[in-house]
Amino acid sequence: MWSKLKRYAELIGVIALAGLPSAGAALAEGEPFPAWADFELDGEVPAHAGQVVLVDFWASWCAPCKASFPVFDELQREWAEAGLVIIAVSVDKSAAAYEKFVERLKPGFVTVRDQRQELVAAVKAPAMPTSYLMDRRGVVRFVHRGFYGERTAAELRVQIKQLTEETL
Repeated sequence: MWSKLKRYAELIGVIALAGLPSAGAALAEGEPFPAWADFELDGEVPAHAGQVVLVDFWASWCAPCKASFPVFDELQREWAEAGLVIIAVSVDKSAAAYEKFVERLKPGFVTVRDQRQELVAAVKAPAMPTSYLMDRRGVVRFVHRGFYGERTAAELRVQIKQLTEETL
């Protein structure tokens, strides 16, 4: 039973983004993350120059996204003093769906909504959720396609530790 549930979660974790433009290659490791100012988002992106940044693209209908939020809460608490900033970007077109999700989970990190789905289209996120972990220069160093519970959490902890220990 557990293996069937685990496999189902893995399949759901890499749902393709139906209805989003997907021409070209997705943002990859070694590339700079796009400038936030180039996109109209609902919500404010905090100043994060010189910080390690985890940007997570999610949707209210995505079960693995819901499972990832408590882990991101833990990571934000554990690594904030070392310079980690987490920004969760919803691709929900519906403000009500976004607000209900955020109200229910009450994340301890920043959430914004990409209502026009311009940012997610620019990075060409391949699945929901997809997370981009950037170094202090804003360069994508690690990409996580999907969310696989403790496996993803463990990988993120190692990667965040590595990036927070690096200097500019």
